[in-house]
Amino acid sequence: MRKSIKKRKHELEMIPGIGPSITRDLIEMGYTTIKSLKNQDPQSMYDKHCQLKGCQVDRCVLYVFRCAVYFASNESHDPEKLKWWSWKD
Repeated sequence: MRKSIKKRKHELEMIPGIGPSITRDLIEMGYTTIKSLKNQDPQSMYDKHCQLKGCQVDRCVLYVFRCAVYFASNESHDPEKLKWWSWKD
């Protein structure tokens, strides 16, 4: 009987709303740690992401980036601001 091996989550997945897919996207853009997201410009991140993908990415990704930068830039967090949809325009 084989034991299932549980894959360890990447540090970035500790951020609410960040799963494996967005983690891969962030790493591709050069953000490899929570600390690397501190005080970044979410709009610039989104623009770079769209450029790398070669298309206009769903705007919800911008909201996730806003939430991630908020999480990384603050030691204490308002629970409402840890929901990506709270960051809509």
